[in-house]
Amino acid sequence: MISASHPILTCPAAAKLEAAFFAGDETREWLAMQEAGRAVARAVLRDFEEIGGFSSKGRVLVLAGKGHNAGDAFLAAAAIVAAFPAASVDVLFAFGERVLRPLATRAYRDLAQAAGKRLAVLSPAGLTGSYDLCLDGLFGFQFHPPASREIAALIEAVNVLPIRLRAAVDLPSAGLFRADFSYATGSVKDPLLLDECAGRIRYLDLGFFRGTERGRDRVLISEILAPLAALRSPRADKRSQGHLLVLGGSRSYPGAILMTVLAALRSGAGLVTAFVPRSLAPAFAARAPEAMWVGWPETPDGGLALEGMPLLRERLPRATAIAIGPGLGREPETLALVTGIVKTARLPVLLDADALQPEIIGAAKTPLVLTPHAGEFARIAGASSKKKAGEGLQEQLRAFVRKTRATVVLKGPITRVTNGAEIYHSFFGGPVLARGGSGDLLAGLVGGLLAQTPKDPLLAACRGTVWHGAAADLLARKFGHSAVQTTQLLDFLSAALRESPDEQRVD
Repeated sequence: MISASHPILTCPAAAKLEAAFFAGDETREWLAMQEAGRAVARAVLRDFEEIGGFSSKGRVLVLAGKGHNAGDAFLAAAAIVAAFPAASVDVLFAFGERVLRPLATRAYRDLAQAAGKRLAVLSPAGLTGSYDLCLDGLFGFQFHPPASREIAALIEAVNVLPIRLRAAVDLPSAGLFRADFSYATGSVKDPLLLDECAGRIRYLDLGFFRGTERGRDRVLISEILAPLAALRSPRADKRSQGHLLVLGGSRSYPGAILMTVLAALRSGAGLVTAFVPRSLAPAFAARAPEAMWVGWPETPDGGLALEGMPLLRERLPRATAIAIGPGLGREPETLALVTGIVKTARLPVLLDADALQPEIIGAAKTPLVLTPHAGEFARIAGASSKKKAGEGLQEQLRAFVRKTRATVVLKGPITRVTNGAEIYHSFFGGPVLARGGSGDLLAGLVGGLLAQTPKDPLLAACRGTVWHGAAADLLARKFGHSAVQTTQLLDFLSAALRESPDEQRVD
């Protein structure tokens, strides 16, 4: 089990966990509510950076139910208006103020004190104008559907308002509130993985877990990156940090393999040797002289020819892992070459892009790490690329891993990593990664980490996935989603190692 992960819980399991954690102690519950409110506020303000930041005169709308979700939302709003003295907050009590539970009432008083005259209470008829932020604190994970007609109408009225960022506290209320982000407080509840209204998920760790809890579905946390930020051994040299061989590229797709090598060079691997079509090697060597570039004999169409195999064999004894696929193309001769490599190599092999073929995977005699997106997974597993990322897909993923004994990184809005029964979910990254080349960078990162920990492919896959996503988050906060290039992500890898722990922990 990856230690830097926490279980994803069913709603009854989450209720049981919290009941045991608080043991009826209202003081502990209040402290946890305060932590949750501050954590939501910090996370919201970080995520606002992707769209230019929270306005100094921002308007906040709080949708309040009766219980702890309302309390979390009140305290988050209080923290925001305290940080922005010109901001204002409107509160809409869906069931009236008098039915608030004691801790939610206490939280509302804190909001009223923080906001003063900048606080207004609305009726549903008063929902007009635009807002910078909406905090959905109507229902928590113990809500039992369906919502009443009045509540459904209220949520729909909010859904059509012009709001810059819509934030659900823990879960989108009634499965109807259309969130841009859902902030899972304390634990991730499994309905979030299926909820099309959830938007992007952020896990806010409140210290409920001791690190030993089991669970088939787990969420990766940023502490997995801590060893990469630590001091290396003073006796380290390039040979002790792993040697990755990268094979790919073609005249038709020259850029992908270069991006993979650039990422591998940033992964911390001591040595990177790249095998690319002979015609590409000189230009690539000028672009990334830190790698050792080996020109490979080419097929007439510019792919990798079988006759180059001795070049690889010569270097295999000094390598610790291989990454194959980016820009490879699908020429039969090139795919036959890759099949021969996975049959004979005794090193862990990462397969990406066009190297993800059922016949290649089936021929492997060595540990594999596979990095498919949904369409590629459909090709190699016979799964439907249109299937929602829910329980059916999770079971298909588990079945595929049982059959192939591979470690799989299934890329998507939620990236899932597994080598067996447990599936690790990464919520890092976002739409900024929805552009060509982001998968090539991930292949290079995971490949470089695999070269450093060849006996633990799962750790390399999980760590590379989180690192890639955390850097993407920083890229989006700096430059937004649109006017960026894929390779700009490389410049945020170092910052991700230094800043990512604050992504999840509550100080």
